[in-house]
Amino acid sequence: MIFFVRHGETALNRDGRLQGRIDLELSERGAEQVARVAERFAADSVARVYTSPLRRARQTAAAIAAVCGAGVEVDDRLVELDYGEWDGKPLTEMRTPKGEFWFADPTFAPPGGESLVDVTVRVEAFCRDRLRPDGDERIVAVSHVSPIKAAVIWALGVDERVTLRMQLGLSSITTIGARPNGAPYLVAFNDSAHLERA
Repeated sequence: MIFFVRHGETALNRDGRLQGRIDLELSERGAEQVARVAERFAADSVARVYTSPLRRARQTAAAIAAVCGAGVEVDDRLVELDYGEWDGKPLTEMRTPKGEFWFADPTFAPPGGESLVDVTVRVEAFCRDRLRPDGDERIVAVSHVSPIKAAVIWALGVDERVTLRMQLGLSSITTIGARPNGAPYLVAFNDSAHLERA
């Protein structure tokens, strides 16, 4: 079973901007979110923690690994979608015809970036390599919004355009399992109960 964890908040998340490959550390709020999501795995038998190479993901992975006593391994396939020249732009600009075209055509890539289809291909390869059909091995994969949505797309066997209908919060957990024949299935999506304050 793979527990996909989205990293905690950064300054660009807070400001509502595309972050892509911009390599920022977690904000103070992000560090608090990460501490809460890490506690979710304290009682789990996590075999390994995989992470995107970006700092915000590596910080999240380190917190989880420290709680569950697992090793951490960087896997480049978990890196965020490359927005190219659109990195750092306000998300409000994606509500323009330019942005709508991008989501209407999953093969479209921003200038100097990659397409949603490209992300799905690399995330599918990660899932096929790491997901065990026996269900005994539990791993955590710390990543970003687009790769996690791509994992869900792969598990459900749907088109990338479904991403417009998904909302994935910071420090949320999305879980994917595999049946004995290897067929993937979605266990949970956008679980953020750990972030609710008592």
